[in-house]
Amino acid sequence: MALQLATEKWSGEISEVIIGATKDEGGSRKSVVRIGGENTLPFLFNEGKIPNPVCVAFEVWDTAPSDWPECLWRAFGKSLNDSLSWAKKCVEEYKAKILCVRLQSAHPDFADTPPEACAKFIAGLLNAVDVPLVIIGCGDDAKDNLVLPAVSEAAKGERCLIGSAVQDNYKTLVAALSADGHNIIAESPIDINIAKQLNILISDTGFALSRIVINPTIGALGYGLEYAYSIMERARLAALSGDKTVASPFICFVGQEAWKAKEAKSEDERQGIIWEMLSAAALIQAGAGLLVMRHPVAVEKVNKYIERLFQR
Repeated sequence: MALQLATEKWSGEISEVIIGATKDEGGSRKSVVRIGGENTLPFLFNEGKIPNPVCVAFEVWDTAPSDWPECLWRAFGKSLNDSLSWAKKCVEEYKAKILCVRLQSAHPDFADTPPEACAKFIAGLLNAVDVPLVIIGCGDDAKDNLVLPAVSEAAKGERCLIGSAVQDNYKTLVAALSADGHNIIAESPIDINIAKQLNILISDTGFALSRIVINPTIGALGYGLEYAYSIMERARLAALSGDKTVASPFICFVGQEAWKAKEAKSEDERQGIIWEMLSAAALIQAGAGLLVMRHPVAVEKVNKYIERLFQR
């Protein structure tokens, strides 16, 4: 008697979020990126559909990073001093399919760049590259409430992914992104209950749950990765069991977390690259849909890993 593989079918499904808009859709991007859409656990292809591969975004700042280690500077060279050149290098040389732009210069402790200048920068970036954009504020809630609506308007029609919305400070951003046709990042501090509540609050304003991407705030290898993994796993199990309020794809800021680790700042630059790669690999298994990474070698290796995983 032939043995049959035991399978499990789920009633829920993860929302598919489309980032970017082509000319036919009212934007100017050459292509779009789709994340989410699966109705089974990661890589269990025999149990359901997994229509979209995990995608990796290169991280680009609107100012030269002051705290990046030397090996990251060597990877990009002088282009780190010119954000548009940096973005073009990622797209043209490293074949980035999507960029994550961090408006770090807007932070009051950096250059305190005004909203108008940030909006002008994003407009220039959209002209310089033709890939979809993820746009992140500076991390200061008060300043982001001024900057992100201006940036949203400058990118109107491009269907960007913009964030982050947090539980105590989401209404201004939601209103702007609703008007301009963008997706939103909902950020929660490694807590499934807060992630669920924030999605409910955002959807109560009329913003579609299908346009939300969850940032669960992860930790890198050795720095809380296991706990982040468990929170993502719990959220995914709840979503597949039918809870639509947590049925959003995940975005994970791998590079940001991995290169904070003291181990990543070793004299042997391979160690930092490996730290970023291993952090990314674990989060892929946890269900991440979009990874934001820094070192081009780490991105290359992780993309190859993703290709192998999706060879059904």
